[in-house]
Amino acid sequence: MSECHCGKKISFEDCCAPVINNTTKASSAEQLMRARYSAYATASVDFLHDSLHPDSREDFDFEATQHWAESSTWHQLSIITSKAGQKEDKVGSVDFIAAYTDEDEVEHRHCERSQFKKVDDAWYFCDGQTIVPEKVGRNDPCSCGSGKKFKKCCG
Repeated sequence: MSECHCGKKISFEDCCAPVINNTTKASSAEQLMRARYSAYATASVDFLHDSLHPDSREDFDFEATQHWAESSTWHQLSIITSKAGQKEDKVGSVDFIAAYTDEDEVEHRHCERSQFKKVDDAWYFCDGQTIVPEKVGRNDPCSCGSGKKFKKCCG
């Protein structure tokens, strides 16, 4: 069994696929964040659109999103922190790092704070702001969760 694209140690079929396929709702902002990352990895563009808050859908570009998702190689999602965004909450935020390689073979580590809102018992992505991660020392543990030192892993 290979783990889910989002990094959970369970299969995609048991993790993010039910949320992406709309057979279950995300129970938290973090679960929706993980499903959205997996949707980029699987080019599930309809889900990326539908999981946007209705007020944020106007500028969604299906074609550009499809191209970016399909032409990029998605390596890893690292959740840095989640604030609120649980079943009893109406809003939440998730700070994360998404590692990917674009179509020009350039490696990226996208760091973002994503904002989520719950409407009628369903979580939606509202927007995200790029954040600058704290400086990581070469001998610090890698933020990707591998357990290796940063210099031997992503550094």
